[in-house]
Amino acid sequence: MASNWAASLIRISNHEVETLQKRLAEIVDRRQAAEMKVAMLDAEAEAEALQAQGDVQAGWYMIGFRQGSKIRRDQALLEIDQTLIEEAGARDALAMAFESLKKYEHVAEAAKVARAKLVGKLEIAALDELGLRRAAAGGR
Repeated sequence: MASNWAASLIRISNHEVETLQKRLAEIVDRRQAAEMKVAMLDAEAEAEALQAQGDVQAGWYMIGFRQGSKIRRDQALLEIDQTLIEEAGARDALAMAFESLKKYEHVAEAAKVARAKLVGKLEIAALDELGLRRAAAGGR
């Protein structure tokens, strides 16, 4: 069993990793939603353009529609760019949190091994002392 301080560090570090994983998932969901929005806007624009073909009155409507569609598309593309930056930062933070967790686990394991070695040495010393006492008592 790891010492209390090591167990606490590992527990805190695990919590941080889980929190960062949730944050990353939320960012990825937002990016995918923005990507879907761009695809929907593109499909909508294509459908409107096909519908407007051959319709003289649709020409004026299409100018406004295309301008509005371009603005909405540009906003969605900007959102994608922003979430990609945020996603990269979240991935870096998650990688660092994993590194910290692994370090704490390694330190806890090393402490456990050192403690086991010490217990083994103490047991050997106690047996040696017991053997010496028996030899001294029997030698009288």
